[in-house]
Amino acid sequence: MSTSPLAGKLLPQDLLVDLPKLIDSYYTNKPDSGVAEQRVSFGTSGHRGSSFANSFNENHVLAISQAICDYRTQAGINGPLFIGIDTHALSEPAQISAVEVLAANGVEIMLAQGGEYTPTPAISHAILTYNKGRTSGLADGIVITPSHNPPDNGGFKYNPPNGGPADSDITNWMQARANELLENNLRDVKRMDYHQALKAATTHHHDYVHNYVKDLINVIDMEAIRGANVHMGADPLGGAGVNYWSAIADHYQLNLKVLNTSVDKTFSFMTADWDGKIRMDPSSAYTMQGMVERRNLFDVAFACDADHDRHGIVAPSCGLLPPNHYLAVAIQYLFQHRPQWAANTAIGKTVVSSAMIDKVAQKIGRRLYEVPVGFKWFAPGLFDGSLGFGGEESAGASFLRIDGSVWTTDKDGIIPSLLAAEIKANTGRDPGECYKLLADEFGHAAEARVEAPANTAQKKALSKLSPAQITSTELAGDKIETILTHAPGNDAAFGGIKVMSKNGWFAARPSGTEEIYKIYAESFKGKEHLQELIAEAQVIVNKAISD
Repeated sequence: MSTSPLAGKLLPQDLLVDLPKLIDSYYTNKPDSGVAEQRVSFGTSGHRGSSFANSFNENHVLAISQAICDYRTQAGINGPLFIGIDTHALSEPAQISAVEVLAANGVEIMLAQGGEYTPTPAISHAILTYNKGRTSGLADGIVITPSHNPPDNGGFKYNPPNGGPADSDITNWMQARANELLENNLRDVKRMDYHQALKAATTHHHDYVHNYVKDLINVIDMEAIRGANVHMGADPLGGAGVNYWSAIADHYQLNLKVLNTSVDKTFSFMTADWDGKIRMDPSSAYTMQGMVERRNLFDVAFACDADHDRHGIVAPSCGLLPPNHYLAVAIQYLFQHRPQWAANTAIGKTVVSSAMIDKVAQKIGRRLYEVPVGFKWFAPGLFDGSLGFGGEESAGASFLRIDGSVWTTDKDGIIPSLLAAEIKANTGRDPGECYKLLADEFGHAAEARVEAPANTAQKKALSKLSPAQITSTELAGDKIETILTHAPGNDAAFGGIKVMSKNGWFAARPSGTEEIYKIYAESFKGKEHLQELIAEAQVIVNKAISD
């Protein structure tokens, strides 16, 4: 992987997405169902693609929307469907297409009041709040977002009545049905005019902002934050939470400054990521460069991605915290400051998250539940309260309410951000200082995640790696102790491989949302050892995808 000379810089005008051309491509380009990259494909978080590449067009959205209606019918789901969009340019036309189909199918639609953008966690929260105490007429939802992906991308994901990302049995069915509809030229898709759909008796409006914001007091200690007068900086990164932060500040009378209130669908104000592309990734040092430069202006600062299901924490003591560092800090803090949580409430992590979490779990005497990448694996545990916290290395997390009941079952970038302020208020330390204490106790870990391009065939080859293909007996000078292709927590295959030694590990897996593969590595012997781990991992991965 090579870093682009544009990384960390604002892109020139000629490299920004051409919005009129992008929208025109959404309506005029038609996917070829015979081309794998142009078919409906649900990754770890819904179907994503670009209208330029014929991977996210009107026909895709019409087919997926009808597939969702068909699934609801067969599953007996007949309550309201909560739907929201982020600020990507393709999100609004996709919502128009979806509403035309949903209304024609008689679905009770809950659109955002005033055309407000809606974060992923606000949709999950709305589903769960509505369904509480109900056994029939349950609600579900759609979030139209490609998350942190580049500005020319669109995304579409479905959340069933448990409020979390749909499990593979649901998405596989929807994917097959949507592709069948595409192959039949949308013959069985019901659709009505958009303006007629808006006037339908089944189309309603919901105040997502107020309902979400007023309930935050039940998951975050707002009184402690206000009482300590924690000075916070929040950057929505031009995303769906752009009006949520000011609402939070006003409702709870917090010392919180919103650093950027603009919505620019080219995201021209964003510094480019490692490869020269714009991504609203709050865990990227390149993306967060401007915020890190202002870290000393606040007690703690934070940002979220376009649909606000990922968080990035900036502390005066260290700058941008790596996601794994903050997950470990958040876990230790929460399980010591939530006395109403059950004694058997467990900690959820993914196979590519830091071993520091394992050490924290052991110290505080909590069971560790280790699963493949994908937040759907945490949804059932967060729903029934058996998981107090679920977190991914990619800066996605959610946790229980203060009383131990469910908050959201999808990733929520807002509450981990506010938790950083609660930690500062109640401990007097910023999250970076808290992590240093953990590192002094358990060892200073060096970690990295590297990415490189990979096409569909290469990603498939990587996902099929087996322990037998690892012929090495050592990893960066240490004996290989364990090779995993299935997660220890639930024995589910994670579509890649994890190789562990006494002093470090690496995992390799294809991205479920982009044409790249990822290598994760961590060493407790320092940065040089980490580079050895990565180098050996890349040899194995490159061999696997070239065979």
